[in-house]
Amino acid sequence: MKLLRHGAPGAERPGLLDADGTIRDLSGTIPDLAGDVLSPGGLARLRELDPTSLPALPATTRLGPPVAGTRNFVAIGLNYADHAAESGAPVPKEPIIFLKSLNTLAGPDDEVAIPPDSRKTDWEIELAVIIGTKAKNVPLESALDHVAGYAVCNDISEREWQMERGGQWTKGKSADGFGPLGPWLVTADEIPDPQDLAMWLEVDGQRRQDGSTRTMIFDVRTIVSYVSRFITLHPGDVITTGTPPGVGMGMKPPTYLKPGQEIRLGIAGLGEQRQRMIAGG
Repeated sequence: MKLLRHGAPGAERPGLLDADGTIRDLSGTIPDLAGDVLSPGGLARLRELDPTSLPALPATTRLGPPVAGTRNFVAIGLNYADHAAESGAPVPKEPIIFLKSLNTLAGPDDEVAIPPDSRKTDWEIELAVIIGTKAKNVPLESALDHVAGYAVCNDISEREWQMERGGQWTKGKSADGFGPLGPWLVTADEIPDPQDLAMWLEVDGQRRQDGSTRTMIFDVRTIVSYVSRFITLHPGDVITTGTPPGVGMGMKPPTYLKPGQEIRLGIAGLGEQRQRMIAGG
């Protein structure tokens, strides 16, 4: 299933994308895509629905983040060896964990405001993992049982704040709207191998990133198990899993985003995003 949330920012309602690509409203069936709805039983009940019985919505309907009730927005740094190389960093021996503020969560096609004192706003296409059931100290072999599905994420980053302002990554990752997610949550049963997904990103039509989840240092199973040792994960939590090479910081010379530019990005089977950069106030 492709699950989504639609409507104005802060007032999104649950929905799904049917086999014909029509957005259908689920708000008469479930309160939101959160909590027990994301569990195996909750998703099984949604699969039993006839999508054609649900109200259809216009194709122009705004999509928000495809999950609600998020408590933790966890990110994994330097999880692709070639990206670590372009960043001038050693390959990590264990997953590098940092957090993005929940105010970064945004719809897949929302405008992104560059903070007024930002000089180095950058892009990062990433595979996001959506947690479906509580995960605490979960063993490696059962880690994927806690995954409801997957989504596209753009882990937008302000590199000066991240790297040059005291070494604290979270403050370079947490400006409003710096975590576009979606367009939909694709349930795990439709993604049999999350380690074999092509991913790409373009800036103003120029391909910048062209990679695959095959080159992750730590795979999804390892990441979920590892993070659950330090942070109890709850339904609706998001883990974004790192980016392949091609970020602006790694270009020669480094190149960063400016108002008026457009980013397009996508992951095979998970859909595409499009964001226009604007000047923040």
